[in-house]
Amino acid sequence: MASSSANLWVLLGLGLAGILIMTRKLKKVVKADLGAFVERFQLLPPPQPAPPKAPHPLTGLSFAVSDIFDIDGFVTGFGNLDWARTHESASRTSPVVSALIEGGATCVGKTVVDEMAYGISGENKHYGTPTNPAAPTRVPGGSSSGAAVAVAADLVDFSLGIDTVGGVRVPAGYCGIIGFRPSHGAVSHMGIIPVSTSLDAVGWFAKDPNILRRVGHVLLQVPFAVQRNPRNIIIADDCFQLLKIPVDRVAQVVIKSIEKLFGRQVLKHENLGDYLDSKVPSLKTFLSKKSNGEVKSSSMRLLANVMQLMKRHEFKHNHEEWINSVKPALDPVISAQIHEKLEMADTEIENCHAIRSEMRSALNSLLKDDRILVIPTIADPPPKLGGEEISSEDYLIRAFSLLSLASMSGCCQVTVPLGSHDKCPVSVSLLARHGGDRFLLDAVQTMFASLQEQADMATKSKLSRNVVSQETSAEIAKEKGNQAFKDKQWQKAISLYTEAIKLSGNNATYYSNRAAAYLEMGSFIQAEADCTKAINLDKKNVKAYLRRGTAREMLGYYKEAIEDFRYALVLEPTNKRAALSADRLTKLFQ
Repeated sequence: MASSSANLWVLLGLGLAGILIMTRKLKKVVKADLGAFVERFQLLPPPQPAPPKAPHPLTGLSFAVSDIFDIDGFVTGFGNLDWARTHESASRTSPVVSALIEGGATCVGKTVVDEMAYGISGENKHYGTPTNPAAPTRVPGGSSSGAAVAVAADLVDFSLGIDTVGGVRVPAGYCGIIGFRPSHGAVSHMGIIPVSTSLDAVGWFAKDPNILRRVGHVLLQVPFAVQRNPRNIIIADDCFQLLKIPVDRVAQVVIKSIEKLFGRQVLKHENLGDYLDSKVPSLKTFLSKKSNGEVKSSSMRLLANVMQLMKRHEFKHNHEEWINSVKPALDPVISAQIHEKLEMADTEIENCHAIRSEMRSALNSLLKDDRILVIPTIADPPPKLGGEEISSEDYLIRAFSLLSLASMSGCCQVTVPLGSHDKCPVSVSLLARHGGDRFLLDAVQTMFASLQEQADMATKSKLSRNVVSQETSAEIAKEKGNQAFKDKQWQKAISLYTEAIKLSGNNATYYSNRAAAYLEMGSFIQAEADCTKAINLDKKNVKAYLRRGTAREMLGYYKEAIEDFRYALVLEPTNKRAALSADRLTKLFQ
């Protein structure tokens, strides 16, 4: 009896252990929010006002905030466990968050950011990297990775992030949602951990342009204005040349949408690099001090370098004391940049700020009178998780060349999704002058549906475009083969005609041309086979009959050769070669 009782307890214990193990496993899988959240909670809005007063503008909407915004009673973690461990709970909520709650929205939690909100990859070794719903094997983009993922996965209606050098724009582009970076200083920075004060901007994500706009109206507190259409939309042609996907996949979608909505007369084109060369003279001063004028560099690349320099300088000023005293476990890439000796003289700092001021004037001038600038959000598709590309200099300089335009000018920018290419999200960005936030939000609302329609058409027609592209490549290979034939490089010509056949195997000319090269090489069997294939594809290919007749004559098939030459004459009665060959063989063998 005692034995049975003991066995019962053992089974009960094993059962409980199994439940605990399964619970732990479920918790790991369930990080059911795709790893987007650090903490979940609810901050509820105030009661609705009694009629006839209008309801709160954000009623019924839920949102999350990046773990860089203070929430009363919660530690602001800043993407680093040592930071969370060494800081007290916030004593008040960020005014930005409070404004959204007062506006009727419910805050449901804090989301993951890159470590100390420093990177743009979205990877975080402390809290884990949120899963990109649009491309699960790719990075979500950062620094506001969790906020973007929460919106992309429909866990919330909108979310807040911080954009210093792309922290909202990059994850919006990589997760296939809308991301808005307002004009610098347009939204309060109070109750937010600073990264780089001169560059930081509170931004927000949404899937729906109407929600994006409603949130903007609450945060920006801009006066009502009649909605205006853009006077000009400027395509920055040189920026699109940085893209690592086909340029037309983005540029043509935007151009077709603009033409449909506003007419072709609205479109303008600009080489932005040349424009900045003439309008931001302090960039040349920066180059001459750094390289004594020895290295020629594009204005946008220089601008990217200045932005990174400002960010590092201000980040160190804000956080170096804590880093040196706590000695936190930092990501090696961040650690290397922070600990690298960075001595900036007062004149260099002044020059950086002069560049920033000139950039704002330059873009404000370009975008005055309701103009919009169109650029790619980021040049590359989202890199693979754990890949080296995300920290490569080439990737970063391409990214920051585009991202520095809004960060350094303080102009507002919105990232708009444009479907996908090769299973990765594609996006484009629209910029308006500093202070043109409401106008830009209105423009997105107007343009969004048309952009999505054109993007969908581009995605659906990809297969046919691939066929066209293959046929074009085949024609190029054929032309190269023709030139090699003229140069009497028979083997090279055969290789090029073979390449054309692989790309487009139903073109009789490619087989006939390869047969001509085989004849010159004395490969008569191959020549006859190619001519037969060409004739099967095109029964009226005179050259194929002539070349097959020649091959058959050399192989000793005289009767068949005569038939080929005579049929060539039926197709082309004035063909002297066919007539002479047919008469010669007839006299000899008949």
